[in-house]
Amino acid sequence: MAQKNKELSLEQREELFGTLKARFEKNMNRHLGLDWTNIQEKLEDTTEKLWSLNEMEVTGGEPDVVGYDEKKDEYIFYDCSAESPKGRRSICYDREALESRKKHKPENNALDMAADMGIELLTEEQYRQLQERGSFDMKTSSWVQTPASIRELGGALFCDRRYDTVFVYHNGAESYYATRGFRGSLRI
Repeated sequence: MAQKNKELSLEQREELFGTLKARFEKNMNRHLGLDWTNIQEKLEDTTEKLWSLNEMEVTGGEPDVVGYDEKKDEYIFYDCSAESPKGRRSICYDREALESRKKHKPENNALDMAADMGIELLTEEQYRQLQERGSFDMKTSSWVQTPASIRELGGALFCDRRYDTVFVYHNGAESYYATRGFRGSLRI
């Protein structure tokens, strides 16, 4: 596989900044007390992470700031699309699951896609934090980081929101569905 250029052109940067700023201003409930100017300054100093944010955007994740870690001086971005990002659906959980399928293999898996994008899958806790900022995955579901003890037995975890409640489920890690993808996080 060819190595992707992990730098955005000036035009791509400006377009991404405009998209992120508009989303930030439209959804202030996700990041009360944070200032866009400080966030953009931080973004301008990080070429590779800006590329990762763009990957989140182009795969349908609609990344937005959901917090700030004062100790590490990092802004935290999550995929905030209403449903699981379209460009990351119909995938199994990890490479081992992908390779275990004999027929009807999906094109990719969540862990490899996230790593290629430079992001991490949300944990169950992060997924629940996201759901405190809105209603997400009302029709879809998203893989979340799975404890090794579950994965060693062949399973993987995913979450969704139904009946105004966040549910955590299990499935075989090799399973994939048109309505299941993954959400990521990125610290900048």
